[in-house]
Amino acid sequence: MSEFNHREIEKKWQQVWEENQTYKVEIDHTKPKFYVLDMFPYPSGAGLHVGHPLGYIATDIYSRYKRLKGFNVLHPMGFDSFGLPAEQYAIQTGQHPAVTTENNITTYISQLKKIGFCYDWSREVRTSDAKYYKWTQWIFMELFNSWYNKESDQAETIETLYAKFEQNGTSGLKAACNDETSSFTAEEWKSFSETEKYKISLDYRLTYLSDAVVNFCPALGMVLSNDEVKDGVSERGGYPVVQKKMQQWVMRITAYADRLISGLDLVDWSDSLKEQQKNWIGRSVGAMVKFTLENNADAKIEVFTTRVDTIYGVSFMVLAPEHELVASLTTPEQKESIENYISETQKRSELDRMSDVRTVSGAFTGSYCINPFSGEKVPIWIADYVLAGYGTGAVMGVPSGDQRDWNFATHFGLPIVQILDAQADIETQADATKEGKYINSGMINGLNYKEATAKLIAFMEQNGIGKGKVNYRLRDAVFARQRYWGEPVPVFFKDGSGGEPLPYLIDKEDLPLVLPEIDKYLPTEDGEPPLGRAEGWNYKGNEYELSTMPGWAGSSWYWFRYMDAHNDQEFASKEAIDYWQNVDLYLGGTEHATGHLLYSRFWNKFLKDRGHVPQEEYAMKLINQGMIMGRSSFVYRLKDSEKATFVSYGLKDQYETTKLHVDVNIVENDILDVDKFKATRNDIGDDPQFILEDGKYNCGSEVEKMSKSKYNVVNPDTIVEKYGADTFRLYEMFLGPLTESKPWDTRGIEGTYRFVRKLWRMFFDQNGKNLVVDAEPTKEELKALHKTIKKVNEDIESFSFNTSVSSFMICVNELSDLKCHKKAILEKLVVILSPYAPHVTEELWQILGNSDSITVQEFPVFEAKHLIEDSFEYPIQINGKVRATLNFPADMNKEEIEKLVLENDLVLKWLEGATPKKIIVVPKRIVNVVI
Repeated sequence: MSEFNHREIEKKWQQVWEENQTYKVEIDHTKPKFYVLDMFPYPSGAGLHVGHPLGYIATDIYSRYKRLKGFNVLHPMGFDSFGLPAEQYAIQTGQHPAVTTENNITTYISQLKKIGFCYDWSREVRTSDAKYYKWTQWIFMELFNSWYNKESDQAETIETLYAKFEQNGTSGLKAACNDETSSFTAEEWKSFSETEKYKISLDYRLTYLSDAVVNFCPALGMVLSNDEVKDGVSERGGYPVVQKKMQQWVMRITAYADRLISGLDLVDWSDSLKEQQKNWIGRSVGAMVKFTLENNADAKIEVFTTRVDTIYGVSFMVLAPEHELVASLTTPEQKESIENYISETQKRSELDRMSDVRTVSGAFTGSYCINPFSGEKVPIWIADYVLAGYGTGAVMGVPSGDQRDWNFATHFGLPIVQILDAQADIETQADATKEGKYINSGMINGLNYKEATAKLIAFMEQNGIGKGKVNYRLRDAVFARQRYWGEPVPVFFKDGSGGEPLPYLIDKEDLPLVLPEIDKYLPTEDGEPPLGRAEGWNYKGNEYELSTMPGWAGSSWYWFRYMDAHNDQEFASKEAIDYWQNVDLYLGGTEHATGHLLYSRFWNKFLKDRGHVPQEEYAMKLINQGMIMGRSSFVYRLKDSEKATFVSYGLKDQYETTKLHVDVNIVENDILDVDKFKATRNDIGDDPQFILEDGKYNCGSEVEKMSKSKYNVVNPDTIVEKYGADTFRLYEMFLGPLTESKPWDTRGIEGTYRFVRKLWRMFFDQNGKNLVVDAEPTKEELKALHKTIKKVNEDIESFSFNTSVSSFMICVNELSDLKCHKKAILEKLVVILSPYAPHVTEELWQILGNSDSITVQEFPVFEAKHLIEDSFEYPIQINGKVRATLNFPADMNKEEIEKLVLENDLVLKWLEGATPKKIIVVPKRIVNVVI
C-alpha cells in the first residue's frame, strides 16, 4: 500500500490483532510482570465521547511501551454494568436491564476497538454477569462470617470469636462491634442456646443489619449514596431525596479506619487524593462525655469531643433531628416546632447539611441535661448540622471556642462563656485558641491545655462519666439498594427465638444467587423492593433478602478477576494472584476518591486478612487524569421577534439577543451549517431567519464541561472515521498534561493529521514510489533519532505524553529536512512511535520488510554518543553586541579560541585597530570581546 489510507490500514491491523490474539497474555515467569488498569466504565446508552478515552489512551501507550521494554503486561478491560440508568429505562419501557446493558456494552466495545487499544479482551468482565457476581456474593459471605479482632488488628473467622466467648465471655475482648453490645461471662455464654449465640454474633460481624439514616428517593424507590445526591435531589433524574431511617445491610469499614490511613504511606498516589481520603476518614483524638438528663438520672446523652478542655464553656446541647431521644425529650409545648423542623430536615441530604455553614437553624426540645463537671442545666436543641450517623449524633455547644456554635448561640440568645484568659473578642466571634490559662472552669482553673485535658480525662474515667477515645468521621458503609438491577444478597430469613426473623447465609454450593424475573421494575404495592415481585422466589421456603447490593460492590474486587477471569472454582487462583500480585498503574478520575477507592481498599485488606491475597494495598501507583472539556458553540436569537431570527456573532452586539447552544457537529471553524441547523432543531419554528456576515453565520464559543445538554459532545467514531485512530490518539495526548483539564477543539486535529501523513511521506513519494534505502545514517540523522529516543523514554516514564508528541513532530521535521529515508533510522523511529500510533507503525514496519509484529520488538536503546557535538558555533559579541559567529571544535580550549577570534577578519574589522581590554570565553556558550 503506497497511498496513505487510514481507514484501510486501521481496519486491516485491528483484524490482524484480533485474529492472532496479539494482546492475549498468560503467566510467564521468564518476564517481569506489569499490571496496568483503567477504572472500568459503566456502559451508558450515550456511548463514549472524545473525553472518555483520554485515560484509556494514556494507559494503552504505557502498556505498549512496557511490552517493548520486555515486561509481561496485563492490560484488561471490562464493565461496571449494574447501574441505575438501565433500571430507569426498564421502568419506563419494560425492557429488561440486561438487554439494555448488553446493547450498550456492544456499542462501547465497538468504539474501544476502533481506537486500537491493546486490551486482552479474553479477560473481559461484567459485574452483572452471574459468573462474576457469584464471587461478589461469595466475598459478602466471607465478610458476614468474619469479625475484626482489634488485638491482632485483622479480620478473623467468626469461629475464633465463638472460641473467645467460650473461654472468657466478653471479658478482655477487643472487637469492632455495634454499640450497646451486652456483656456476659463464659459460663453464661455456654448456657445460651445456639440461636441466642448466633444472635449475639450478629453484632460483631463485618457485615450486619442496622437501622441507618439514609438518603431515600421515593420517586426512584431506592436509597442513594451521598455522592448520588446533589442539592437535595437525585443526581439521576433530579427527584427529591429525604432522610429516612431504614433497616439496611451495613459494612463495618470503620474497623479498618486506621489501616486505611496508614496504608496510604505504602502507595504512590497524589498528596491531594491522600488528603481527601484522610479527611473523609477523619481520625480525631478526644473524649466521650456523658451528660445525664435532668428528669431521668438513668438516661444519658453521650458526646464525642476533641476539646474536652472546653467542658465548662458548654451552654447548650445539640442533637441530630434523627436522634433516637428526640421524641422522648420533646415537651408538649415544643412538639409542633420540633416536628416541623424534622420534616424540613428530611428534605436535605447529609452533604448539604454538612456543607451549609451559613444558615443557622434549630429548634428547642424543652428539655435539659446536666453538665457532669459544673452541674449546670444545659438546654437541649436539635439542629440539622448534627448528623445521627456521625459520632453519637450529639454535639456539646461551646460558643466561645467554635464559630458554628457561636453563630448558633448568637442567633438564639444563648450564653457565651469565656474559658481561657487568652480568648479575645468573643463578643464578635469565637476564639478556638488553646493558649493561656483556664478561667470560669472549675477544677482546671489556672491550668494550661495539656494539664487540663489530662486532668479532665482522668477524672471522667475514675468517676464513670466518660473516657478518652479515638473517633472517626468515617461511618460504616450502607450496603443495600432497594432496586432490581444489582447483585442479589445471598441471605434468607427464618424465625429466631421469640419469632424474630434472623438473617442466614445460603449454602455456598447454591451460588450464584441469580436475579429472578419480575413483571415490572418498581417497588411492590406494599412498598417492598422490586424483588418482592418475584413469584416463588425463596430459599427452601424462607424469604430472601429483597434489597440488592450497591453500585460499588462489583468494583471493589474486580482487578483480581482479571487475573483469572474464567475460574469457576475461586475468584482467582493462588498462582494467578501470586504472579500478578497487585496493580502497578491504576488510572481514573478523582471523583472516586471517597467512594470506590476507599471501599476497594477496604475489601482488599479484608481479603488479605483472610489469607486470600498477599498485598495490603492493591493499587501501587494511581494517576487521576484531567477532564477534556467541550468547546461549546452558540447562536444568538433576537429577543421579542415574531419569527425566530438568529444574528451572526460579529453583529450580535447591535441587537438584544438570547444565547443558545448549538450542536458542535454542525459547526466547522465556527461557521454554522444553516441547513443542518434548520433540519435538526424543532424548537425554532418553520422558517427561521438568519442575519449573516459575508454570507456566513459565525458562531460564538465557550469552554464548558462536555455534556449532551450543552450540544458539545463529540463522538470519537466521527473523529476516527475522518482522521483515523492514530491521529485521534496523538491529538488527545497532544492537548496537554495528562492530569490537567483541557478543552477539546476539533480544529486543532488537522495539524496532527498532517504529521501522520508527513511521516508516511518519509516512506513514499507523491507518486507512490518506495523511498526507503539501506544506507549508513549520517551523524545528523542519528542525532535527531537518539534525541527523540531519549526524550520519549523519559516522557513516557514520567507520564508526560503531550511533550512526546511534540518530540515526534520535531524529529519527523528534522529527518524530512535531511531527506532521510534510511531503513536503519526509520525502523527505530516507528518502534518508539508505535505506542502512540499503533496502526500506521505496524503498516510501516511491514513495509520495511519485517514479517513479525512491531508489538514484540524492543524499545530502541538511547546512545549518548550520538548527541556529543563535534563542533560548536560561538556567537562573538563585541562590547555586548553580536557581530559574528564562528565555528570551533567542541573540545578546543579557551586560549586557542581567543587566538583564533582575534585573528578573524570580521572581528578585526569591528575592532577598528583597538586593543581589547579583555576577552571572555564561556565554553560552548559565547565569546565576549571588551574594547
